[in-house]
Amino acid sequence: MSTTRRGFLQTTGAAMAAGMLRTTEGAAPPTTAGDRPVTGAKHPIRLGAPVFHAPKDPAELARLHREQGYRAAYCPPVGIQETDRLREIREGFQQHDVVIAEVGVWCNLLDADPQKRAENMQRVMDGLAIAEEVGARCCVNIAGSFNPTVWFGPHPKNLSEEFFQAAVENARRIIDAVKPKHAKFAYEMMGWSLPDSPDSYLRMIRAVDREAFAVHLDPCNLVNSPAKFYDNTGLLNECFDKLGPWIVSCHAKDLKWEVEMNVHFVEVTLGEGEIDYVTYLRRLATLPADVPLMIEHMKGPAEYEASKNYLFEVARKADVLFEYVQ
Repeated sequence: MSTTRRGFLQTTGAAMAAGMLRTTEGAAPPTTAGDRPVTGAKHPIRLGAPVFHAPKDPAELARLHREQGYRAAYCPPVGIQETDRLREIREGFQQHDVVIAEVGVWCNLLDADPQKRAENMQRVMDGLAIAEEVGARCCVNIAGSFNPTVWFGPHPKNLSEEFFQAAVENARRIIDAVKPKHAKFAYEMMGWSLPDSPDSYLRMIRAVDREAFAVHLDPCNLVNSPAKFYDNTGLLNECFDKLGPWIVSCHAKDLKWEVEMNVHFVEVTLGEGEIDYVTYLRRLATLPADVPLMIEHMKGPAEYEASKNYLFEVARKADVLFEYVQ
């Protein structure tokens, strides 16, 4: 990890922001065709990340996001039975125009234990119901795994037709149980479990056949070979070309190749890897559905700040704007 580069980003981020970021005031509203976005002119992107030492009050939490330059957020902790807090979260974030990008429910929908599988199914149904109540873009999980020891781990059957059909049926059950009117349900693509490519996700969208089924894009999860690592620009373009109309939320992280006797990619602070963020931001900025970009998996506040400043730097090169309020 480059201390010099991180220091540069932290000291220059604020100066760059003034020249390349735009406030919401005066921004043109996105256009849509029904529930499907129409690609077109670039528009500002909502950036989000975790806020540390977060206050419990939702309105104060949303204000703190804006203070740190974020216009999107992860959903704060809340249970489906907490009616008053669900309302407070929805109203508090709406008050400060901070979008809740996702309700993450990370569990194995294909657990070998029937009781655990049923419990996990209910957790995800509750997560989608929470997303609907708080006004989140989506509830997201992975499709699951047949791995008996690691809930997200690899297994030969994770690429099988049996896995595909189970994932389709689970998505239908979740959506049909909740019947959301606004929030979407999405699987995060994985490098060793379906959906593991834009084509497999597109097939899954058609098979699920529900308006509430959407795409949560994390391109780093798709980099599972040297070919995809070296041509992640092509991978990004393929994702947006094939899945763009269904993308509702995105993750931001970076990858580098840790050289050893077999292929090993590791997640790193944004800017220290090889993901083509110029292309990523440019394509994201032409989805008028106002799709948030959420930084994740950083190791503490300093890495999140460095990653945010790196994105500000790249945005200038890409001629892209972020929604920004200090």
